[in-house]
Amino acid sequence: MKQKLSIFFILLGLMALVFAFQSGFFRASDDEYVHQKMPELVDYNFHIKPILSDNCYTCHGPDANKRKAGLRLDLETNAFEELPENPGKYAIVKGKPNKSMLYQHVISDDPKQVMPPSDSQLKLNFHEKKLLKKWIEQGAKFDKHWAYIPPRKAELPKIEETDWVQNEIDYFVLEKLEEHDLSPSKKTANETLIRRMSLDITGLPPNMEQMEKYLSEGQDFVFDQAIDEFLASPSYGERMTQVWLDVARYADSHGYQDDSYRSMWPWRDWVIHAFNNNLAYDEFLIEQLAGDLLPNASKDQILATGFNRNHPITQEGGVIQEEYQSYYVVDRTNTLGKGILGLTLECAKCHDHKYDALSQREYFEMYSFFNNVAEKGLQMDAVQAANQKYFADAPFMVITDEEANGVLSFINKKKEEDVKVMVMNDSMPRETFVFNRGEYYDLGEKVLPDTPKDIFPFSEDLPKNRLGLAKWVTDTDNPLTARVFVNRLWGMLFGKGLVVTSEDFGVQGSLPTHPQLLDWLSRDFMDHGWDIKYLLKKIMLSATYQQSSIATDELKKADPENLLLARAERFRMSGEMIRDYMLATSGLLNAELGGPSVKPYQPAGLWEETNAGGNRGTLTSYVEDEGESLYRRSLYTFWKRTMPPASMSIFDAPTRDLCEVRRQKTNTPLQALALQNDVQMLEAARVLAQKTLAENAGSKNPVTSIFQRILIREPNKEELAVLESYFEDALDLFSNKKGDAEKLLTQGKYKQIDTDPVRTAALMLTAQVIYNLDETITKE
Repeated sequence: MKQKLSIFFILLGLMALVFAFQSGFFRASDDEYVHQKMPELVDYNFHIKPILSDNCYTCHGPDANKRKAGLRLDLETNAFEELPENPGKYAIVKGKPNKSMLYQHVISDDPKQVMPPSDSQLKLNFHEKKLLKKWIEQGAKFDKHWAYIPPRKAELPKIEETDWVQNEIDYFVLEKLEEHDLSPSKKTANETLIRRMSLDITGLPPNMEQMEKYLSEGQDFVFDQAIDEFLASPSYGERMTQVWLDVARYADSHGYQDDSYRSMWPWRDWVIHAFNNNLAYDEFLIEQLAGDLLPNASKDQILATGFNRNHPITQEGGVIQEEYQSYYVVDRTNTLGKGILGLTLECAKCHDHKYDALSQREYFEMYSFFNNVAEKGLQMDAVQAANQKYFADAPFMVITDEEANGVLSFINKKKEEDVKVMVMNDSMPRETFVFNRGEYYDLGEKVLPDTPKDIFPFSEDLPKNRLGLAKWVTDTDNPLTARVFVNRLWGMLFGKGLVVTSEDFGVQGSLPTHPQLLDWLSRDFMDHGWDIKYLLKKIMLSATYQQSSIATDELKKADPENLLLARAERFRMSGEMIRDYMLATSGLLNAELGGPSVKPYQPAGLWEETNAGGNRGTLTSYVEDEGESLYRRSLYTFWKRTMPPASMSIFDAPTRDLCEVRRQKTNTPLQALALQNDVQMLEAARVLAQKTLAENAGSKNPVTSIFQRILIREPNKEELAVLESYFEDALDLFSNKKGDAEKLLTQGKYKQIDTDPVRTAALMLTAQVIYNLDETITKE
């Protein structure tokens, strides 16, 4: 009898296993989820909404044209309604997963019933199914999208290792680490931290004098004083402007086929001036969005609105005026969404947004704020533009010598003819209509200026113009603006934001890794008057920022992407920063602030190859500048949309056709080739070698000197031994090939310094090796 019972239970167990495999609970791909810890309270925003967004919203989301079965899951009221195609049935029944059709379809093993459909290539894993079930059991509580809830300061978490904490930021970071049984990394060396801070604040390495000064203070070194000194440098404004230019899609040409010249650089000078004077971020935005509409607007406030006119403009004959004029308004609308609000507004241009609660009507209500500019789709062709040195499409402002010496004294204008800059001017009121299917010629219902109500209602006290929009954007109750900027600044310092998708705070974007920290910083930022320098200093004074970047085996395994911030991040600098680094350490950098864009070295023929406009425009061929202009910071390099600077494009710079807030990060052989062979890099190595030998004529060990100049630290014994051996080998090589040494030293236009060519060429190659080190081009 016992034997029969044993066989019976074995068969029963086998049948249960078969059923389990058929129902998908023990698929190999689910193994990692079976033992995943379930939260005590399932949160709609952080646990459930990502599941619904990724798997359900395409057919059951905001887009009415794609909606199926009459079911909408992104809105609470709709999600609990009776299913129109199944009377008496409900997608979600609070507290009853067995009565909830959503859950029943998700766990079904019937290919005709399972959701998402089997042909969609989507499916929920074991953990996601358990989350849905527990959420329904707990009452299926909905909540507003996390990014649409105004940030608030949560109480500081209770943690165990309080000795590590240096300010409020560390409480939130350490809480996460302790939840995962991890400890933060030790504090990095002072010399590493000084270099890190200098690169983050100024975009340039510290000079040897600064490093020696700070290190001589030993343990008494005061970090906050060093931060203040870096923030007071004019280079700070240049560093911050470099990042903003991607957001503002700044370029020195119009784009499209003819791609002719435009003079927008005075607006860039305004941005540098604004950052260096620590203009509050809310005022920074208001003046750029609507400075011309401020009461008694000053010249500099009007100039700030050039931000809205940085988009491409066609100068090609035969275009339809209305079509391209609508493109410009679309661009301004999308830039506001992506660059300032962290929203993919563009997805609602042709239909209701498929994932976020943004309707097509709301898109064009936002569009209408920007639709009153006295501009045309085609203003002037490239031939006419070629006859003017400082060209701008109307509406524009004229900057005279008198103004450049007075109210606009921050503009680095040469005493020549007046400069024209494109700005905003709402002198052409237009009616706005929804574009059916996004087509400018197929007009739907008429709309008036307004903002998406799910985000933050537009106050009746605000004017229905760009100034009202700017006030809405910078209202302290607006849930997005401060969060988006704080997150982007965090990403600038740490390599990625607390929300990795810094351009998208919508449903399809990443969830914040530390939501309470992001909210605390955002509210604190606003409480301190939107003070950007205050925010930077707050982050830099945290123990989180000052950690070592060494990735132990434990941390690599537990948190390979460093989302928990148990160490400082290491990442390659941008192309602009790499070039500026080499100019600065070689002594070539021209520190002049502001002014017209310059044309440094560039491979020959690039502009000619991409020129599609014949000889009509002014930018058909690239003519290098001479003298000091070759060594300006990369911020000032001439930016042609159809052919951006090659040295920056290689290192992932965008074209600036559209607003970009997060550059992609690639690692390609072309980058290594550029570092090895670019004339700017070779010239920097040559000049550094010549200056080192000229300044230390009697020195027997110039290798140490150039190492210190480039990496801002002393080499260790092993490093010095390898580099000295390389230097000696190069000396032997060039001793028998003096002609090759002299030829190598012809790199670049900077004046030659009278030094021994053999010794100089050997030291130049050694400097080039150091410039190509991973440590040199990495911010860590």
